[in-house]
Amino acid sequence: MHANRNASGSHSRRILLGCRPVVNDQLVGPRMLNFRNPTWSVTRLGTLVGLVAALAGCGNKPPTPLTVPLEVTLLTVVPTDSPVSAEYVAQTQSSQLVNIQARVSGFLDKRIYTEGAVVKTGQVLFQMDPKPFQVQVDAAVAVVQRNQAALQVATASLKRTKPLVQQNALSQKDLDDAQGQYEQSEAAVAQSQAQLETARLNLSYTTITSPVDGITSSAAITDGTYLSPQNSQLTTVSVITPIWVNFSLSENQVQRLENETKAGRIRLPKDRNMTVEIERSDGSLYPFTGKITFANPSYNTQTGTFLLRATVDNPDGQLRPNQYVRVRLLGAVRPNAILVPQRAVQQGAKGHFVWLIDDAGKAEVRPIIVGEWQRDNWFVNDGLNAGEKVVVDGAQRLYQGATVQVMPAASKAAAAPAAGS
Repeated sequence: MHANRNASGSHSRRILLGCRPVVNDQLVGPRMLNFRNPTWSVTRLGTLVGLVAALAGCGNKPPTPLTVPLEVTLLTVVPTDSPVSAEYVAQTQSSQLVNIQARVSGFLDKRIYTEGAVVKTGQVLFQMDPKPFQVQVDAAVAVVQRNQAALQVATASLKRTKPLVQQNALSQKDLDDAQGQYEQSEAAVAQSQAQLETARLNLSYTTITSPVDGITSSAAITDGTYLSPQNSQLTTVSVITPIWVNFSLSENQVQRLENETKAGRIRLPKDRNMTVEIERSDGSLYPFTGKITFANPSYNTQTGTFLLRATVDNPDGQLRPNQYVRVRLLGAVRPNAILVPQRAVQQGAKGHFVWLIDDAGKAEVRPIIVGEWQRDNWFVNDGLNAGEKVVVDGAQRLYQGATVQVMPAASKAAAAPAAGS
């Protein structure tokens, strides 16, 4: 509020309301500015001059507010040789799956093993009724004994015939007959011994054992069932150590790996045999690693994928056949790689880009070409050089030429929870 004294000694108050002044407690409007009114005086004219000056002040521009630097955290680009890993979904497989079958026909007496248990080589799994086969063995033994007796007679007859023929007491025909009888008896003994061995083998087949160390499945035949070639399948034994881990690469993945290797962006081990690390369903790492031992020579015609197989030790049986896991291939290196945190990379209509801070502390946008995604980081194939400073946090508020204030990453991370509390 401002007060002016006029010539008559009275006070004329001039109050500025926005850009509309008030004179003597009256809002000045178009009707008050009537110069033809005879009541106008020099005093009111002076008041009007002050009013015009006040109105002229309303046209001034407001002061420009101070620009506050935006807080960001930076990462200095340092190329370095970085290990490269690739993850794939995989499935375990027994390295040797053995079908346990009955070799002879007969009745199954009982199952000896516990279904689903781990068994050793030679452990008894099933027992068939051995009595019929024992009878066959006894009969074969008797045939062997009979033939051996006949052979002894033929041998003695041949020994007596030879000197008598030499003395012309017997004819040559008698010697030939004695020699033939001896050879027939000898062959009969050999044949009967083979039959005896067959009978003994059949008897041994009634006791069914495991040919390998592994884990058993359920029994397919119940006790008392007659086993024949049509229903000879009893169970299976799966070798679990070593165990196979199968995974597939798509045609695009294989082609991209070849292109990256040819371009020098990926360097494989000298023997090209990468280490296979296994991650279980709960995210924990399996304590043993493996090596790739088989690569399918052709693509799968139905899925268009390329099968790889790794062999892994499994002494404690922690991995079981047909179990889904994740495999991570280790051993490849990306030379002079540039890694940028994923949160620092943004994507626009023209592709990926990052924000850089120049030596003057100003922000500028930089288009980049990204490669593979490694955990929480991007490999940058092109667009960044050593020593450049990339904005990691605070890039969402930046604009070209913005002034920034660099904050230490640790202090900014520590201040974040306090701001949200």
